[in-house]
Amino acid sequence: MALGRKKNAGKGGTPKPKRTGPSRRERLQQIKAAFSMTRKADPKMLPLVIAAFLLTMAVFVLLGVLTGQTIFVPIIGVLFAVLITAAVFGRRVQKAAYAQVDGQLGAAAAILQNMRGNWRVTPAVGFTKEQDLVHRVIGRPGIVLVAEGNPQRVRSVIGAEKRNLARVVGDTPVYDVTVGDGEGQVPLKGLEKHFLRLPRNIKPAQVNVLDARLKALRTNAPLPIPKGPMPTRVPRGKAR
Repeated sequence: MALGRKKNAGKGGTPKPKRTGPSRRERLQQIKAAFSMTRKADPKMLPLVIAAFLLTMAVFVLLGVLTGQTIFVPIIGVLFAVLITAAVFGRRVQKAAYAQVDGQLGAAAAILQNMRGNWRVTPAVGFTKEQDLVHRVIGRPGIVLVAEGNPQRVRSVIGAEKRNLARVVGDTPVYDVTVGDGEGQVPLKGLEKHFLRLPRNIKPAQVNVLDARLKALRTNAPLPIPKGPMPTRVPRGKAR
């Protein structure tokens, strides 16, 4: 006769899988922190969120009256209202987060490291003495060099990095992107969207091979990135 089961055992005595990711309490704390931060930075956030919920509900209540489904349709409306409200809230949070990091050294690297998808980001593979930075991203499009800083100064850094890459990456497409609000540049808030629009030129297995190959070529020399945490979250270039 068994003396007892382990606390983490499920049916049949098999261990329960451990939970991954943040707990419900941690998610609520994150939402609360995002709400407080965004409300301070964006006074329009709360009125817009409330308006999104009320307008959605008004539409569904009216639809319920017109169809004679005064209970069922409004219940469905609550679900849609919550979804739309969450979408509006998310957009305002993202906008406030971009506004906070915009203009800070390393802001582009922070956005790159938090993008959706399988991107291999190496910050500051090139730099100038004025602390303009060039970051390297490997993904399905190939290799993307992302520059932040003075466009004139980083041009030579991008050129040098492309020459170095040409020796080891073969015919893999290499793109370059300069972050900024000027002509031909990509705004910080549009950086992720730009990456998602790039064509998929190589297979996932090739991404792994490229990443390993380029990591092996890295030197151990320290990079001139300012100390302290990089900002956290929250592409137009021509292939050469």
